[in-house]
Formats: sequence, structure tokens, C-alpha cells
Amino acid sequence: MEFAKNVWKLLVAIKDGLSLLFLLLFFALLFAILTARPSPASVRDGALLLELDGVIVEERSQIDPFQALLAGEAPVGEYDVQELVHAIEAAADDDRINSVVLDLRTFLGGGSVHLREVGEALDKVRAAKKPVFAYGMAYTDDSLRLAAHASEVWVDPFGGALIQGAGGKRLYYGELLEKLGVEANVFKVGTYKSAVEPYIRNSMSEPARENATALYGSLWEQWQDDVKKARPKADIAQATTKPADWVEASGGDFADAAKAAGLVDRIGSWAQFGERVKEVAGEDSGDKTPGAFAHTDLAPWVADNPMPTAGKAIAVVTIAGEIVEGDAGPGTAGGDRIAEALDAALDDDIAGLVVRVDSPGGVVTAGEKIRAAILRQKARDIPVAVSMANVAASGGYWVSTPADRIFAEPETITGSIGVFGVVPSFQKLASDWGVSADGVSTTPLTGQPDFVDGFSPQIERILQSSVSNTYGEFVALVAKSRKLAPARVDEIGQGRVWDGGTARQIGLVDQFGDLDDALAWVAKRAGIEDDDYHARFLGSETGEYQTLLRQLFVGNDRQARIANDLFAVTAQHQAALPAQIAADMQGLMGRQGAQAYCLSCPAGRPSSGMALPGSQMDALTQVLRALSR
Repeated sequence: MEFAKNVWKLLVAIKDGLSLLFLLLFFALLFAILTARPSPASVRDGALLLELDGVIVEERSQIDPFQALLAGEAPVGEYDVQELVHAIEAAADDDRINSVVLDLRTFLGGGSVHLREVGEALDKVRAAKKPVFAYGMAYTDDSLRLAAHASEVWVDPFGGALIQGAGGKRLYYGELLEKLGVEANVFKVGTYKSAVEPYIRNSMSEPARENATALYGSLWEQWQDDVKKARPKADIAQATTKPADWVEASGGDFADAAKAAGLVDRIGSWAQFGERVKEVAGEDSGDKTPGAFAHTDLAPWVADNPMPTAGKAIAVVTIAGEIVEGDAGPGTAGGDRIAEALDAALDDDIAGLVVRVDSPGGVVTAGEKIRAAILRQKARDIPVAVSMANVAASGGYWVSTPADRIFAEPETITGSIGVFGVVPSFQKLASDWGVSADGVSTTPLTGQPDFVDGFSPQIERILQSSVSNTYGEFVALVAKSRKLAPARVDEIGQGRVWDGGTARQIGLVDQFGDLDDALAWVAKRAGIEDDDYHARFLGSETGEYQTLLRQLFVGNDRQARIANDLFAVTAQHQAALPAQIAADMQGLMGRQGAQAYCLSCPAGRPSSGMALPGSQMDALTQVLRALSR
């Protein structure tokens, strides 16, 4: 009897302990939710501090907590370019803000168009007679491009600058797959459609090299022009023509070399930099840390300066990332999700539609769902414009064809009008391991495609015919949209990628301009006067849950990353290789349907480290979700 009483007491104690634990967790979660939303009350007189810890993107992606936990590291921080530009422009006009500080120590970059837009916003701050201060550890192309728009550029004594220029290399697996006995069965249309080359070659083809040379040459010229215009004293040639001589002339001191080339103005620690900013921004009375200056962080500033909502609404739908089937996104262009967002606004009182595209393309059928939904909006007799950001190529151009007018930037990458499909088979691998296939066929297509015994000529002809037909539909869409002869579209198509300047010359783009220009054009066509309109973004609500997840997962290890010097930055390229290999293999094994995808287009989001292939990650995520219910 005494034993039973002791067991009962133990069970009660465990119950009480668990109740207390869950009660504490509940209140901790409640506190986190209540504090997740930044408060405008945190805005103070002084500098606007932009700690850009991550990448600038067109649309922030959703954080999956299970995937974040499995990855073993915090997701890369993301900054919505429209929100960031609006925040900087608001700082230029607000008397509470007397300067802007760019902390670029953990900045990972952004697309060319986004960097130009942020740079122009910083120029507006300087035009308002407010200084812009930039501080970095290891400046690279993207961070230098932003820093060039600052009044003063500082670098850590153990840091420096390294200009690499546009371009780079990618991996080719042709010989490896041959040795493994895996055959990549490729079906494509387009001389320049290079997306399948990594699976069938060991090097870049001459047409792909010709296209990439022209494309990256143009992007490099645009980068130099922007930096030289913003920072005339920067000697880019000194740092790029003979970079080893340039560094050795400063005794191997990267910081001194950067200053000698005019890439930075001053060398000093973060505390010394803060003392300089304090002369303008004022002292932070609540922080006695050396170099602390009065400032407002980005999050409360954004909360205090929401996007405008006055006037007539012009809908903006964002197509960012790879175009895929389903409800994926934001940050990935799920065809069903975007189409549903467009259809949900069919009964809304909107004056027009702007389609903001920042995508290298993807699955044709998903892109067609989006295009059809745009046409349903257009059938309401409202003006429709496309605003191209960094990339609007292949499937990204497919969804742009309904537009009445297409806006792009000189740095925009577009075109890539071509289609491909790739399906692996394993006949040599199976043969090497003593596996064969046999059976009875009633038609030439029975058992086809046969992944063990190889594809029959009949199925190969059918698949190629299907891809050729899709390419013909692509050409017809572009020809009708751009009022060009199909033969001309085929000539400038063939999977070739174009920079925005050339695309305008050949008729794929109407005029240069950003999202604001596209909105203004739609407003004018809709008869709206005196700028009495605002942008209403469709299907882009993130919610407090995502805000909480970002607070929990992103940025907690920022201080550990700040110490990265140029060696660490260089090593990051090697660390990204496993993720690239995983993505390439997923591209071979996991693609479904015909693809309108641009491989030549630069990646929009840097990798945060090694990731499992999508199918494995999705499976593990589903298991964890099931266990958590």
C-alpha cells in the first residue's frame, strides 16, 4: 500500500511539473508573440541604422521551422526591396532622422536591379543634406556597390575589399553520370538553351559561352558605371586589372589597398566608426558601449512608416523565384498560389494591375496557370503592365506576355525563350549490376519510358515533339504580345538570354523603368490624376507567425559572423558547393514536365549551407509535422 502511495505522489509531482513547464512555455510564447511586432514607439532622433544581415530580395520567403531545425543553422536574413527603399526614402524626408548608417559586415548581397534601387534611395538621403555612413569588414561586389553611395565608407583594419566582377563557373556532370551509368535523356528546343548542358557535357558549349560572355560583359559594365558615378574617386581598374600587384603594393594589407584605390575612405574599428557617427547622430544615452550612437533600427522605422494606402488601388502581384506547381511561396512562385491571389481580386475595385517579375522561370504548366489568371484580370478591361526586376527569363518571360507594356532595367536579365525536358534513365547502371528488363508489349509505348532498358525511339520522338510544340506556343505568345513575326521571335529566341538594354532594342521590352514607373503608367492609363493611387500587393501578407519565426531563427548568430575576413568570405564560395550539387541533382531527378527555365541567370538567393535534396527534405518535414500533431 505504501508503495502505491509513493507511486501516486511521483505521478502527481510529474504532472505538476509538466503543468508548470507548459504554463511557463505558454507565457514565454505569448510574450514572444506580443513583442514580435516592432513598435513605432522605438523610433528615436538620430541615425537610421540598417544592419543588413542577409540578402535583399523581391519577396521574403516563408520560414519552415522544421526545415530550419533540420538544417542546423539559422535561415538567411531577407530584406524586401520595396520595404527597404521606402524606409530609406522616408528617412530622407523625416526630421527625426539626421543620417543613415549601413552596417554591411554580414551583408550577403542582392540582384543588380535591387542594389541600384537601394543605391538611388541612399542618393536621395544625401540630396537631403543628410550623410550616409557605411561600415564593412570584407567588401565584395554587392556590398561595394551599396557602399559607393555613402558619404563616408569605413573598413575594419583586418578587412578589405575584393572585386571579382560578373560571371563565374558552374559544375558539369556529363562524364560523372556516364561513369555511374546514368543517362540524361534531353529534349529541348533552342541553340542557346543551356539549362541541360551540366547533365550531358563536361564544359560549356560555344553558343552558351558566346551568350554568357555578352550577358556578363554587359552586367560588369553596368556595375562599373554605377560605382564610378556614385564614387568618382574609386580606381576600379587598379583593383581589377592586376589585383595581386595592387595588394602587394600595400604590403599585403587589404584595408590599406582598399583605401589606396579609393574604394574606402577610412580604416578603423566599429567603436571608432561609432564615435564618428556620434558627431552627427548624437550620443545614445541608454548605451554606454564605446562608439554607441543614437539610432533607430529598421524594424520599428518600417512600423512607423507603413506603405501608403491613400487613393485608388493598383494591384501588384509578385512572381519571385522559380515557378513551380502548387501553393509554394512566397519567395517561390507557386502557380496555384499566385493564380488564386489574382482570382481572389477579380471582384475588387482596382484600377489596374502590375505584374512584378523576378524569376528565372520553371515549370511550363505552372507558368501557364499564372498567365491565364493575368488574362482573366485583363479581361476586366484594366491596364496591365509588367515590371521586370533582376530576372524575367524563360518562364519569367512567359508570364510577362499578357502585358500592355513591359518595363525593365538595363541590368535586367530576360529572354531565354526556349523549352527543355530532361529525364534520367539507368540502363548502363542496371546492366553493370546484372539487372535487366523483359516482358510483353502490346503497343510501341507499352512500358515506356523504360528507365532500366532505355527509351524507345518512339517515346523519344514523342517527347521531343511535345517540347517542340511547347516552344512553338511560346514563340506564338511572344509574337502576338510583342507584335513581331514568329520567325523574328524564333531568331531572338532559341533560349538566348539578353540584358535589359539589348532586350529593349530588339523589342522584348518597351521601356526602362522600375516598379514606380510601371505603377505611374498604369495610373495614367486608368485616368488617375495627381498621383492619387497606391500599390496593393496581392497575396503577400506574412503575418505575425512569420514575424515571430524570423525573430526566433534569423540573426541570433550575427555577432559570430561579423568577424569574417576576406579568407572567410572566399571560403563561403566553397561551402556553397554541396548545396549546388544537391540542387543540380534534384534538377535532374526531380523535375516534372516541360521546363522553361534559365540556367544562365544568376541565382537570386545565396545558399545558407548544405541542404538535403528537396524530396528528402520534404519527406522528413512531413514526418516531423505528423509527429508534432
